[in-house]
Amino acid sequence: KREELKLRPVSFSNDSSYLPPLRCPAVAHLDPWGSDPECYLIHGGRTPNNEISGSLYLLNQDSRGSNRKVTLRCQEKELVGEMPGPRFGHTASVVYSRGKRACVLFGGRCYRPPGERTTETWNCVMDCPPQVFLIDLDFGCCSSHIVPELTDGQSFHVALARDDCIYILGGHSLSSDTRPARLLRIQVQLLLGGPVLSCNIMDNGLSLTSTITVKSGPGHEYVVLGGYQSETQKRLECNNVVLDDTGIHIEPRDPPPWTGEITHSRTWFGGSLGKGSALIGVPTEGRSAQPDAHSFYQVSFHMEGDGSGEETIQGCSQESTDFEDSAPLEDSEELYFGREPHELEDSSDDGDDDTYNEEDEEDESQTGYWMSCCLGC
Repeated sequence: KREELKLRPVSFSNDSSYLPPLRCPAVAHLDPWGSDPECYLIHGGRTPNNEISGSLYLLNQDSRGSNRKVTLRCQEKELVGEMPGPRFGHTASVVYSRGKRACVLFGGRCYRPPGERTTETWNCVMDCPPQVFLIDLDFGCCSSHIVPELTDGQSFHVALARDDCIYILGGHSLSSDTRPARLLRIQVQLLLGGPVLSCNIMDNGLSLTSTITVKSGPGHEYVVLGGYQSETQKRLECNNVVLDDTGIHIEPRDPPPWTGEITHSRTWFGGSLGKGSALIGVPTEGRSAQPDAHSFYQVSFHMEGDGSGEETIQGCSQESTDFEDSAPLEDSEELYFGREPHELEDSSDDGDDDTYNEEDEEDESQTGYWMSCCLGC
């Protein structure tokens, strides 16, 4: 709102399952389906204690208070059948075929099986077998499928879905320590007698890992930016990716004007903010008294019909206040970035509605500390 990003506290409903703090889970957006509301699927991930999850969570908005305080509901989905093992760095996609839908899991990393561990490799990870898992979202039934074209495991790739097809772009293979510039097209037909999977290996892929995918148009149009092209080299290029009836189209595009801090940083991370924008964070190495301080940047891309024509990159910083009088931010607490894009359309003159009202908090002791993230700080 007004070119500012704000962090808001968010709470979970009383009937929510505990959602552990996960790193590198597979996340997929699920459109409303019948009586089921819009939600996000979250599978797997690695916790700060180096435990790897194999659970599937459904996260949706439970309610919004009069002061725009958000309450989320998180439900753990019970899975049966040939379940995917605990993993991280994989992808989850939703396919639609013949009036049905399913969640598709692919790739990732896991710990070695107990029988293969030694003292030196006890905490080492390995590529998950190159299997494709289908999850029936209505009943939680899982099935595992072996596709002959998939011979190596891979992680931290990009997965883009349209109808019954998933395009797997990039990724890293631990077994060969490579980031092959390959592109996979997996088609999933949800037939009455059982699903049928097929895979095509295409030659117009990209070598990348851990990238950010931003939706840049009304259809299946995306911008792929960020990530890495090798273990020690960030990927500063950008690409347009379009999915249509004829397949996938990948074209290079001019990157935004990266700042020197972004260009020279060793690591970076981020995610999509929706409506053609991404949030990028880089550690403020050697220049801050706080060892875990970061600088954040908002990158905005042109979306069809929004009246803008150029990419912009805007800087912001992280600031924590009142450390002495605040309780530490617990693992179970989450933060909510701003509002959804459609909520911003008519909010330019909403006056004081955006002001935080502490009376909306049920228990002020549970809110933790505030972090401000805006252009002027």
